Amino acid sequence: MKMPQLSRRRFLNHLSLGASAPILLPLLNNIALGEEGKVAPLRFLFVVEGNSVPPQQVCPIGIPFIEREQRNGYVEHSLDGSTLPTALKPVEQFRDKLTIVQGLSGRMCSGGHSSDHGALGAYHANQGRSILAPTIDAVLGQANPGIFENLVLGISSNAKKVVDFNCSAAARGRSLATLLHPSVAYERLFGSVAEGEAKASFQARSNLLDYMREDIKHARRELGSIEKEKMDAYLSSFETLQSTSKRLVEYRDTLKEVAPAVTDKYSSTVETDRLDAHFELATAALIGGLSNCATISSGVGFPNFNITFSGLGITTGKHPMGHALYNEENHDAWEMSEKIRAFHFQLIARTMRKLQSMPEGDGGTMLDNTVVVYLSDGAETHHSRCFEWPFVVLGDANGRIKSGGRYLQYPDYGTKGHRTINALYNTFLHAAKIQKNDFGHMDPNLDESMHRGPLSEMLA
Repeated sequence: MKMPQLSRRRFLNHLSLGASAPILLPLLNNIALGEEGKVAPLRFLFVVEGNSVPPQQVCPIGIPFIEREQRNGYVEHSLDGSTLPTALKPVEQFRDKLTIVQGLSGRMCSGGHSSDHGALGAYHANQGRSILAPTIDAVLGQANPGIFENLVLGISSNAKKVVDFNCSAAARGRSLATLLHPSVAYERLFGSVAEGEAKASFQARSNLLDYMREDIKHARRELGSIEKEKMDAYLSSFETLQSTSKRLVEYRDTLKEVAPAVTDKYSSTVETDRLDAHFELATAALIGGLSNCATISSGVGFPNFNITFSGLGITTGKHPMGHALYNEENHDAWEMSEKIRAFHFQLIARTMRKLQSMPEGDGGTMLDNTVVVYLSDGAETHHSRCFEWPFVVLGDANGRIKSGGRYLQYPDYGTKGHRTINALYNTFLHAAKIQKNDFGHMDPNLDESMHRGPLSEMLA
């Protein structure tokens, strides 16, 4: 894979590294980016957890929580002097990069148990049956691709399920596959440097693609014009896979450095092990430049949200837990959901620490050029109507998003100054230097201005 070039003097210097030069070259190039005035790629990690995020669970202690219906205007608080809630305590060390966003609506989505693709697409997905447009992670990944435009990993309530189509979409009518087995994801990402079965599978797939490509070309000659168009679409897909496989082989030295060690958690049926492994894979993929946009879905989509986090000692599924969240006489469900949410943020914090340890640019790190976005596919409550959609954003996109340590609270639905999830996604697009102001579909009951443009309170 072609890398950004160092100056001739630096190139000669790193030649003295000898055999280690091919492995260290990507890192040296990243360090040199700042010195040569080049900008490192902006990366995104979307973490989507199923079964809602109650707004109170991301409100710091010391900042008054105001019920949605009572919010009359925009309010902003500094996180200084406050205590992060249980769910967010794992990212305490990144408080200065933390922005909590309350009050955005997403009524153009389906709501209910899950908004499926609508959560990242800002449209009514009809339980994944209506893929009306690309989702925000796909748009960002396509604008700045690595070897893979996007990486979508996740866990489901069905531990035997290998793939799902539940939250991301590359285009209208084209859902992206969510890889549910860490071992399958590992083979796809790092098969060119894998050993044993993963290596054999990668090689077999590469050989098979050669045969299939020739077979398709042969069959195409026997088809009519309409059938040829359909066949060309298949051929294009196979050629893309072929190209990806070749690039992985060319990138082998770098992959050896970033590929995680395969442990028992890669084949485990325990949901916490699988989620742990997926975060590990996504982190390695971002560091290795395999993709600049990764999405991790945790029990997203109907009926996958009814997952039981037995690895945390919890025996209640998230479906009955969701029904019991607001039981005033028994707070067990609330405490269990906080425990599960905190586990997700533990894994987010681990990824951020790893990125922070990787030098990039002029004295910076990879974390400086990474934004982590946490949300639920079910907005604010178990049977959501999407009047409010809490978000947690970590990172400032190397100064393109205003510094964190802030709690932003937008006014109630329909009130002057109210904004929708579209505006937040427009903000991410602007941070990625994509001047788009109309992402997603509109809520017909709201003024168009509430959807359009970035959030001025977030964009630097």
